[in-house]
Amino acid sequence: MKFVRKNNLPASLADDEYLAPYACCIRQRRANAEKLKDSPDWESASCEHEFFGLHRDHNGWVFREYAPHALEITLTGDFSNWELCENFSLRKGPDGIWERRFPDSEFSHGMHYKMFVRYPGGEGMRIPAYARYVVQDEKSKLFSAVIWNPEHPYRFKYAVPDKKSPLIYEAHVGMAQEEPKVGTYLEFASVILPEIARKGYNTVQLMGIMEHPYYGSFGYHVANFFAVSSRFGTPDEFKFLVDEAHRLGLRVIIDLVHSHAVKNVEEGLAEIDGCRETYFHAGARGEHQAWDSLCFDYGKKAVLHFLLSNCRFFLEEYNIDGFRFDGVTSMIYLDHGLHRCFTGYADYFSGNVDTDALNYLTLANELIHKINKNAVTIAEDVSGMPGLACAEGVGFDYRLAMGVTDMWFKMLDVPDESWDMFQLYGELTNGRNDERSISYVECHDQAIVGGQSAFFRMADAEVYYNMHKNADNAVIDRAVALHKMMRLSTLAAAKHGYLNFMGNEFGHPEWIDLPREGNDWSFDHARRQWSLEKDAALRFGELSLFDREIIRLAEQGKWFDFPVQTVRIDNQGKVVVFERNGYWFFFNFHPENSYPGYEVEVLRGSYKTVLDSDDAAFGGFCRRQKEQCYFSMERRFGEVISLYLPSRTALILKRQ
Repeated sequence: MKFVRKNNLPASLADDEYLAPYACCIRQRRANAEKLKDSPDWESASCEHEFFGLHRDHNGWVFREYAPHALEITLTGDFSNWELCENFSLRKGPDGIWERRFPDSEFSHGMHYKMFVRYPGGEGMRIPAYARYVVQDEKSKLFSAVIWNPEHPYRFKYAVPDKKSPLIYEAHVGMAQEEPKVGTYLEFASVILPEIARKGYNTVQLMGIMEHPYYGSFGYHVANFFAVSSRFGTPDEFKFLVDEAHRLGLRVIIDLVHSHAVKNVEEGLAEIDGCRETYFHAGARGEHQAWDSLCFDYGKKAVLHFLLSNCRFFLEEYNIDGFRFDGVTSMIYLDHGLHRCFTGYADYFSGNVDTDALNYLTLANELIHKINKNAVTIAEDVSGMPGLACAEGVGFDYRLAMGVTDMWFKMLDVPDESWDMFQLYGELTNGRNDERSISYVECHDQAIVGGQSAFFRMADAEVYYNMHKNADNAVIDRAVALHKMMRLSTLAAAKHGYLNFMGNEFGHPEWIDLPREGNDWSFDHARRQWSLEKDAALRFGELSLFDREIIRLAEQGKWFDFPVQTVRIDNQGKVVVFERNGYWFFFNFHPENSYPGYEVEVLRGSYKTVLDSDDAAFGGFCRRQKEQCYFSMERRFGEVISLYLPSRTALILKRQ
């Protein structure tokens, strides 16, 4: 570690003088993680998926399970007609590891199996912790592990695309199709991936990939951490999806849910050997009351090894390009950050911080980048803990700028004429200099059951009746105009990356609601209506075209490689102007006032229009001359350009 002398902080954090009082704590946190990393079993710790579980080698098959509290474990499945046979009972060895070898002829590809576990006070069926494929029986609805050992396993064919500033398209495989059903890996690869590539995004982020027993959890109540969800297809079909994404120039990251686990006993880790404390905290600390799930004990060696191996497994087995770590705030605070406003640095260095969780996250980032230096890790953290996304801190490549979406949805609750431009611009450009961040207007969170997407919030019921191009409706006009401005301003001011949830780029209406008892198991809101975007009579396609254009400009203009330079914040006029790498961005958020002859101080030169949100192709009113050029004029105080800024429009000029 390198520390500067003036405040004894790591070099990457040294510019923040407010951290100086906590230098010892920061140094100690890093030392704790380094101590764990220096232990003799650091390298092997992340390879336990090759040791535990059912594996075939040159001597036949071998099965191992960590279950220190079990009294007896027997494998049962298709191979034993689901009866308990002595031939399949395991033997307990040191450190609570159960093991047995079997002849090569005993098991074959596609066989279903479970563990029957006897423990103090009870017995029951369990799925092995390291099972790589888990399926649900359609009739009984019970889950079982499946041996996945095909004669001709899938081989990756295509090179991984180069690492770029992420333009992320967040997606859910199951709800990605228009038909009211559960979509598959193959359908996503053939139908959706080409669309994502066409839209200009360079990264696809997939939700719900790790096996979860309840579809309605959106994949956030994981049971089987080493299994890709079988409701979408097989492991090889997921590999094909990843390979196809790479062929199309898309990198693939998945949601990694290491913040908690499902309570289900027979399907998951909850009481895999009859004791909850094998993987989770005891008592109230082991239960996440808000999520109805269980909380890992990151201080236990078995848990660290399990989760680190999970990171390595997905990188190496499925050739993915990184992870979005879900629920980081919940992990790093003992109270999970619930009902807490993080108003000062003391909140980040108090007794409320789970140092074991920080140690794990630090080790996970080190491991991931050691295995693949081009892998990307993203932290979903709302608290803003300093050092989370810097090399000398926890080590994430990026953190989600969750304050941006919070700001937008709060603004939608107040009249447009009351919007504060200083607050808006301040939040769009907010962020620590030592960290990289990814901004977004909204992800899946805002539209989950009980919520609304930004466009639906603005358009409301009018979206059903007045999205035709010939409709004259003030509510829709406002929604269309602000939808474009919100997305462009967020993308243009984003520090290092941008994210969009599938369908939101064209204003997908309604909410997201996976089938459940409360909606009579309906798929009506568990799909994406792509036909809306492709219907030439509707305005959704205009929003989609606008999104493709701003994504193209961000990539072409290398916006994330250059800082945002403030030009003007006009709160009374509701105008924001800033510059980035020769691109000048003008936003007039005023709901009524248009400004002819609006003068802005610029650098000497000529300026060409490269994008106008008011263009008819984007559903605008064409109030400016198309592709207009502007020439700077000398004033007493400097060079200016004079331009027309219609209400609720955005303009991008490029200095020639």
